[in-house]
Amino acid sequence: MIRFECDYGEGAARPVLDLLQKTNLEQTPGYGEDAYCAAAAKKIRTLCDAPDAAVHFFVGATQANLTVIDAALKPWQGVLCAESGHIHVHETGAVEATGHKCLPLPAAAGKITAAQVRAAVEAHRASPTHEHEVQPGMVYISNPTEVGTLYSREELTELSAVCYDLGLYLFVDGARMAYGLTSPRNDLSLQDYAALCDVFYLGGTKCGALFGEAVVITNDALKTDFRYAIKQHGGMLAKGRLLGLQFLALLEGEDGTGCSPYFTLAAEADRQALQIRAAFEAKGVRVLHDSPTNQQFFALPDAWYEALAARYAMSAMGKPDGSHTAVRICTSWATRPEAAEQLIADVQAL
Repeated sequence: MIRFECDYGEGAARPVLDLLQKTNLEQTPGYGEDAYCAAAAKKIRTLCDAPDAAVHFFVGATQANLTVIDAALKPWQGVLCAESGHIHVHETGAVEATGHKCLPLPAAAGKITAAQVRAAVEAHRASPTHEHEVQPGMVYISNPTEVGTLYSREELTELSAVCYDLGLYLFVDGARMAYGLTSPRNDLSLQDYAALCDVFYLGGTKCGALFGEAVVITNDALKTDFRYAIKQHGGMLAKGRLLGLQFLALLEGEDGTGCSPYFTLAAEADRQALQIRAAFEAKGVRVLHDSPTNQQFFALPDAWYEALAARYAMSAMGKPDGSHTAVRICTSWATRPEAAEQLIADVQAL
């Protein structure tokens, strides 16, 4: 079985394993207060051109999402997100278990707009019963989105402006950040994220690390006592140096040109995904979402789905009609060229 159902099915990129092995028996302070975490944080601040940013390392994305949101919001506040947003549909109510409601908005291509945010907040404030309702306090988006699409610099700038105007925090889930940054359609940089967002993160778990996410906080109001929030939510890894080490390995040699493993591995995954998409399109298969990243979504005739599923693991996404099966095919930082080539050949033979 060749697996294309996710981008976290493999272990870790070779540079990560090499550095972990090289430093395995070193003794360091715990809880992320070691020289490796400090060096990784410094590297990330430099790449973001955000010298005053706070950088904190988490084991996983759900943990990062619920901790950031809970730390930022007052008890009576909730977070605006796309109806397809990861925190709303894919985290078992983790955010809501902290006491903060997800406030979903209708999404087009997995995205929400500044106009929607303004309308939702102004409607809340204008309501005569607003004090009996959850108050919007933050906007959450993921980039890439849950369906692989991308926010443009213009769209993110507009969201940033409306959040600033309305007094909301803007939080970007970057679990697949690398695949977004290396997409041929991307026009955002890490510097843009640092300038436009209050908090965001660079994903590691789906982008070459064994595990780990690097949360970057640029808003001073969110920095104070954030480590208390990490600890309370079970996110303070005793062997914290393992997180910093992995980001050091993934960003080794990065000079802003995308030359480090973090970017080169993601760029290859994007390239493979778009080649796979082209093969399906050439067969007349309907593309469900116009994704320029490593996640691709198709409506396959049931017979074609059954034929491919005998050899390839894909994520079945339901039945768009009586004769088709919706699937997600996902390449990763570790997808072997021969695996992608074989899938393309089998699609062409359908």
